[in-house]
Amino acid sequence: MSAHEPTPPAASHPLALAPVAAPPASVDGFVREFLRNLNFERGVALSSSAPNDRYMALAYTVRDYLMARWLEDQRRQREAQAKGVCYLSAEYLLGRQLDNNLLAARLTEVATEAMAACGIDIDELRQQEVEPGLGNGGLGRLAACFIDSLATMSVPSIGYGIRYEYGIFRQTFVDGQQVEQPDAWLTLGSPWEFPHPEAAQKIWFGGHTEQTTDDDGVSRSKWVPGWHVLAVPYNYMVPGYHNGRVNTLRLWRAVASDAFDLRIFNSGDYEEAVRAQTFAENISKVLYPEDSTPQGKELRLQQQYFFVAASIADFLDHQLSHDYDLEKLPDRVIFQLNDTHPVIAVPEFMRVLVDERGMDWDAAWAITQKCFAYTCHTLLPEALEVWSVELLGRLLPRHLEIIYRINEDFLLQVRERFGDDEMRIRNMSIISENPRSVRMAYLATVAGAKVNGVAELHSQLLREKVLPDFDEFYPGKFTNVTNGVTPRRFVRLANPGLAGLITEALGAGWTVDLERLRGLEAFAEDPEFRDKFAEVKRANKRVLGEVLRERDGFALSEDHMLDVMVKRLHEYKRQMLKVLHIVTAYEGIVSGRTPASAVQPRTFIFGAKAAPGYAMAKRIIHLINAVGSVVNDDPRVEGRLKVLFPPNYNVTLAERVIPAADLSEQISLAGKEASGTGNMKFALNGALTIGTDDGANVEIRELVGDDNFFLFGMTEPEVEALWAKGYKPAEFYQADPSLRRAIDLIASGAFSDGDRSVFEPIVSNLLYDDRFMVLADYSSYIAEQAKVDAAYADQDAWTKASILNVARTGFFSSDRSIRDYIDRIWHTPPIL
Repeated sequence: MSAHEPTPPAASHPLALAPVAAPPASVDGFVREFLRNLNFERGVALSSSAPNDRYMALAYTVRDYLMARWLEDQRRQREAQAKGVCYLSAEYLLGRQLDNNLLAARLTEVATEAMAACGIDIDELRQQEVEPGLGNGGLGRLAACFIDSLATMSVPSIGYGIRYEYGIFRQTFVDGQQVEQPDAWLTLGSPWEFPHPEAAQKIWFGGHTEQTTDDDGVSRSKWVPGWHVLAVPYNYMVPGYHNGRVNTLRLWRAVASDAFDLRIFNSGDYEEAVRAQTFAENISKVLYPEDSTPQGKELRLQQQYFFVAASIADFLDHQLSHDYDLEKLPDRVIFQLNDTHPVIAVPEFMRVLVDERGMDWDAAWAITQKCFAYTCHTLLPEALEVWSVELLGRLLPRHLEIIYRINEDFLLQVRERFGDDEMRIRNMSIISENPRSVRMAYLATVAGAKVNGVAELHSQLLREKVLPDFDEFYPGKFTNVTNGVTPRRFVRLANPGLAGLITEALGAGWTVDLERLRGLEAFAEDPEFRDKFAEVKRANKRVLGEVLRERDGFALSEDHMLDVMVKRLHEYKRQMLKVLHIVTAYEGIVSGRTPASAVQPRTFIFGAKAAPGYAMAKRIIHLINAVGSVVNDDPRVEGRLKVLFPPNYNVTLAERVIPAADLSEQISLAGKEASGTGNMKFALNGALTIGTDDGANVEIRELVGDDNFFLFGMTEPEVEALWAKGYKPAEFYQADPSLRRAIDLIASGAFSDGDRSVFEPIVSNLLYDDRFMVLADYSSYIAEQAKVDAAYADQDAWTKASILNVARTGFFSSDRSIRDYIDRIWHTPPIL
């Protein structure tokens, strides 16, 4: 796809081949470009420039060297009008862009030498870059990996999303408790974006509908909106790795069409004069606004409609040739819905085709069902988005009418197939009752050409447990595409020591063909290679130690096993099970039951944010920090246990934590984690996994082998059987003395200065609810952790297992995921 721009002049026009920067022939050429940008873009001389000036000038220079190919790729796609992917995602957790773009454009060495020639340490400039706050966790990072792979595989695509002004939030801790602060990532500017206010789209809301008759006598519904905002696009370049391809990420910012009322301002009501601007800009202000209030729910729906409406209009108006036959749209585009957030795109697409383009309903619906595909990222019912009919009808009245029509036609087909089975019809209806609402996952399933899960187990459970009636009704619609991660960022950039070792052993090329890592299996038997591999891990721990010392004032012991659990804080992820393990180990030492000298030295690292309105998750964060404060300050543990929880975990920190980790904690209750991508990143960087048979853990274990994976806990059928029997967590508490001691220690106030009330809600939740069966899996988890201790004591064997994890997890490249999407869903050939 191309980024929007005015119609290009004819080739004979003198401006048709506007001058663009050529790839640098030398370090001198890069220096000249850098100084030009410093002087003419930043308006400063090198001698008087601030670090941010130098960073911005460097970023502009890298950007310039990507520009020629970006513009050329847009031109080629305009001419070819080949089928491409529009990836619709509410999140893109990009990480820092400088190193990624340098790597993709083969500029790393040239830029490093050029900066040195200017007397600048490029590492200092790297530290100036602020990570874009455009995502929350795995969903956003997956989207970023996918657009990287699409570009690397030369597939024409454009990613669409929202340019959040403040992102999710910047996490701080006050007295161990999470405090959310604005993530002002744009304060010093973003050199990687290209704003295009001239290409703004009007996005309408509210109002009502009216019935009209067109010139052909056909009755039509007309939307009469009540108000609108402008969606201003910001383009980001997405370069492929060493292939010259540059795709586009287009993010939308909300602004008011009439941002300032001078008449009201002159009357003295300054606040009212900018009210429209404030109201409009709220839409793109913050990722996932707190939605426990009606106003928060409405803002979320506004966000979702805002970006998909702008994206669909952009594609139809600016990406297609002027005379494109809309009947052929399935040959030109596939809109991939990344989870349920963008599903409102389905009725919007129908509205545009039927109401604005005058298409017959049946023809429009046939096109829509071929132009959309849906990725479901969850098995949790509460995460399958549902919008009240009242809210949809008030905010998007025409879209609600369209959804009703889609549902009416769909249920007629269900009745034709299954008869008047009212229970089945009720279960499959897009509209649910009590309260009356729209089930967005159902809408996406009915509209999508394909529906995919993101790991083999997840896709199976999606078919069998979450949407079984739809799987029966649509044979062949459901498929699986196991997630993946980009090896460019998470091995080449994040772990240069390991990347160098792999290249030394296997040669170049593995970065775009990760299955070549299989060649490392033979090196696992080589003592010299194992020594080099172990030294890489030690070096990564030293780097992480320096980062944590400078960033958070933490001290990291290099001789400790690094036991890491970094992911969004949610009860189903079961950080609480990890806490119980730490408390159990600590209680064993302080009670004298376990000599400190017998405990394998470990540092536990957590990284997690809790949604601002998620009270239990925030209590668990408080408990983790409280346990850490006590354990870290207790001389009785003799430095054997340490708990670190650096605040504001993000991609930048992940790139230092993951390569240093020895043990990866992937301990969700079986059947609850869709896939996970953190588990893949850790395994690819040589960490061993302790985990349940859940999500992509299943595939990791099958690939690396049982001897190189620490498996514990119930299987998904066993979980279901226990629920059916009647799960009583207190019975597990009573039956296991070790578990009882750990919970009692928390309940006693030992980690809250004697105040038993502080963590009482956590204790009560464990004993009387425990929805995610922490207590049921506790004993199995503790037993497996004892095996981890024993295994880590044999460092040579551990290193061998780590090498085998790297060698056998090349399957988890996002390039392979994209190939699966191309083969199974999109059918979008590359443009080479």
